[in-house]
Amino acid sequence: MTAEQTPHTFQVDLRGLVDLLSHHLYSSPKVYLRELLQNGVDAVTARRAQDPDAPCRVHLHTVPGGLRVEDSGVGLTEADVHDLLATIGRSSKRQSVESARSDFLGQFGIGLLACFVVAGTVRVVSRSARTPDAPPVEWTARDDGSYTVRTLPADARTEPGTTVHLTARPGAAEWFTGERVAALARDFGSLLPYDVRVDGEVVTDRPPVWERSHPGAAARAAELARYCRERFGFVPLDTIDLDVPLAGVRGVAFVLPSAVSPAQRAGHRVHLKGMLLTDRADELLPDWAFFVRCVIDTDTLRPTASRETLYADETLAAVRDALGDRIRGWITRLAAAEPDRLARFLGVHHLGVKTLARHDPDLLRVMLPWLPFETTDGRMSLEEFARRHPTVHFTRTVEEFRQVAAIAGAQGMGVVNGGYTYDAELVEQLPLVLPGTPVAELDADTVTAHLDTVEPGEELALAGFLSTARATLDPLGCDVALRTFHPLSVPALHLDDRSARHERAREDEQEQADDLWAGILGSLRSSAPRARLVLNHLNPLIRTISTLPTRELVGTAVEALYGQALLRAQRPLRPADSALLNRAFLDLLQWATHPDGDREEGR
Repeated sequence: MTAEQTPHTFQVDLRGLVDLLSHHLYSSPKVYLRELLQNGVDAVTARRAQDPDAPCRVHLHTVPGGLRVEDSGVGLTEADVHDLLATIGRSSKRQSVESARSDFLGQFGIGLLACFVVAGTVRVVSRSARTPDAPPVEWTARDDGSYTVRTLPADARTEPGTTVHLTARPGAAEWFTGERVAALARDFGSLLPYDVRVDGEVVTDRPPVWERSHPGAAARAAELARYCRERFGFVPLDTIDLDVPLAGVRGVAFVLPSAVSPAQRAGHRVHLKGMLLTDRADELLPDWAFFVRCVIDTDTLRPTASRETLYADETLAAVRDALGDRIRGWITRLAAAEPDRLARFLGVHHLGVKTLARHDPDLLRVMLPWLPFETTDGRMSLEEFARRHPTVHFTRTVEEFRQVAAIAGAQGMGVVNGGYTYDAELVEQLPLVLPGTPVAELDADTVTAHLDTVEPGEELALAGFLSTARATLDPLGCDVALRTFHPLSVPALHLDDRSARHERAREDEQEQADDLWAGILGSLRSSAPRARLVLNHLNPLIRTISTLPTRELVGTAVEALYGQALLRAQRPLRPADSALLNRAFLDLLQWATHPDGDREEGR
């Protein structure tokens, strides 16, 4: 026989719960006003579901040390007060007018509890529209968790609806000033469908600016720009309509007037049935759309419990994709019909379009004539560049491009700088949108092959000079080649690729490692091509150096050429490179000041 179990109910520490709300659930005490507006709007919605002709107003009045909120909503009876206001987590939206539930803003039954974040006392006076004969009722609660309920005389409130009186907590009076309340009400409730006022001043601004009729396109653009400046703090470069009826979304995206980092968090404004849910909805658009800030009103997306962020579900994912399609379609339409607007847009936000195009071959095909790339022929599109050159060569880093740009251009070899974000990926996709276009990554062998060789007889005559040069640079992992190329002013060209740099880094690490680690690194030795110093036989300085009388002086001059070529290529110098450059400079200075004397005596 089992013992009879006695049921118990949880006891709630209201002070602790208020602290939880204010410090963990809500981002700011300002949400108290949103909860008040939300309760008022939901009450009006519930009443109009039964009586479509019922008045629809939510009026706020600031009073010394507090706030009074009046609505013409459905109201409450004494039984409703005990059942709803005194039970944390209970919501009247669950019990009544279920068919109209989708029209309600609140879904979680937290209700007036949020008001205790800023109020020490909350007093509610209400009269029910569903039970006209029921007397008005008063519910008074304090932040210590106690409350009282009493019925009032019939003349205490003659019309259905509810009035909420808030008395500020110590230190919270700033949240009840007329200016603060009006600003919050305007921010949260400007798109609400009912008559919302603060101290008699209307704060709603319906219909939304993107849904209004305007005399023309210029007038609409000016009105949207004004709205963007007020809400986001910038004048947009352009605007994109985001009307997605099937997803229950209406709004507009504003194109930023200046470039921003893709990593910068976006601050999109989301209204849920007119009520501002958040102004920091960074999950609303695809990551590639970082060049816009948008504002939408929706009736399909779900808020989280705090009603300050969006619930990450399949609906949000579908809306995100739909909004991304709208932005992608806008770009495509500009490319087809408005090249001037497109050029203005790409001049600022080409990175965002490249981010999208790398995953969308169709968009890449459309944007190919417009997207700018840095090349040895100047800044131009890949389509134009491919028409000029039989093979599209590209580098993967900016440093590699700087090494070869001047030389390759003088030799008539076209090179695209793929070192900027996504550029190399897009160049590699070029054959997909322009079939038959050869694309090749540039390496030292390719550059050298495009340089003219020296006559065999002349190179044989310089065999001793070249042998000394190679012996000098061999410890640095660098070969030496002799070629003729333009411009004549460049005496030497340093060429390498990633594999050569990786091998040098491995060798440097091996020299500094202990025996065990050195052995491991030694086993990783590769047969990667080495760096190469290409000497320009057309340059007068090279011809002069090749005739210097001693091997020591030739070696010093070659070291200086190597260092100068590294600096010209804007390569970071290793410690060994820096030491070599310093030694070569001092030795040449010593030779210049004591050309005929003993070097040791000169020191």
